[in-house]
Amino acid sequence: MCKGEVEGRPEVIPSYSSRAMSEAVAPDAMVSPAVGVPYGEKAGGPVLDFGYVGIDAILEQMRRKAMKQGFELNIMVVGQSGLGKSTLMNTLFKSKVSRKSVLATAQEKIPKTIEIKSISHDIEEKGVRMKLTVIDTPGFGDQINNENCWQPIMKFINDQYEAYLQEEININRKKRIPDSRVHCCIYFIPPTGHCLRPLDVEFMRRLSKVVNIVPVIAKADTLTLEERDFFKKKIREELRANGIDVYPQKEFDEDAEDRMINEKIREMIPFAVVGSDQEYQVNGRRLLGRKTKWGTIEVENIAHCEFAYLRDLLIRTHMQNIKDITSSIHYEMYRVRRLNENNTVLAHANGIPEHHLSAHEM
Repeated sequence: MCKGEVEGRPEVIPSYSSRAMSEAVAPDAMVSPAVGVPYGEKAGGPVLDFGYVGIDAILEQMRRKAMKQGFELNIMVVGQSGLGKSTLMNTLFKSKVSRKSVLATAQEKIPKTIEIKSISHDIEEKGVRMKLTVIDTPGFGDQINNENCWQPIMKFINDQYEAYLQEEININRKKRIPDSRVHCCIYFIPPTGHCLRPLDVEFMRRLSKVVNIVPVIAKADTLTLEERDFFKKKIREELRANGIDVYPQKEFDEDAEDRMINEKIREMIPFAVVGSDQEYQVNGRRLLGRKTKWGTIEVENIAHCEFAYLRDLLIRTHMQNIKDITSSIHYEMYRVRRLNENNTVLAHANGIPEHHLSAHEM
């Protein structure tokens, strides 16, 4: 009798029970990398979930990669001197990310031209790292003649797009291109309570085509609530009348849910804000605010000002969307225009008629 046979019959190998098989193929080490618990865990022990593919684990992979790489955010602040630009930025990020102008002599107080200064900071919160760059524009709106004062700012924004484009078209380009593109421009409107100045209208009309603009009413505590509401309504009307599309732009709403959320934000614009890096004790709590003889204006109290809404928009709810629109809309428009210019120059250099080039592009 051959080994493995019993009375002329082949040896029957017993099959595993379902429980034994689960233990054989799904030992204690069989743990979901995404959530850190066994698949289909029950009170009686781990049970293999044969219907589970693991597609949801991509979210954890993306999170780990993003945590390693960190994030970048470039914010430009524009407005005339004395509107609290530096204070607001420091309040937004709860650290000294923007420096106030150093006191200068009488001759140096007002720059003859707009100076553009960038300061970068590495910020970390709960293990998330972010490189924040604040771009300041001292000298804007401070001259007697402010005609075309938007041009140096427009040039700076386009220069950042150009730098990114040149890196992108390199044959041996970097694995991760440094991103100096301006993701958002916070435009500070003086709290006049009347209407926008021609300078405000001209700046936002031209710059809204190349960058995400978020208008704010600076030092809003100088207005009564009735004056504030009237001023906000007047500004929204003027923005519509002049075809100025500030962030979040209606045409870039992705779906009905986006539209509903963004519509509420659009009804609030411009945000009436107050900035402060001073802490005060109010009812046993320490909070950021501005102390006056009538009481303390609490920066993060939505009954006092709209700083909290601005912070949520820029950091907590729309930061990635702001960056996506910069990349896929504003930068893309610049890239297409520049590449078309290059094609036209090459065609003329090679003696190709312009109508042939146009036909090819279509």
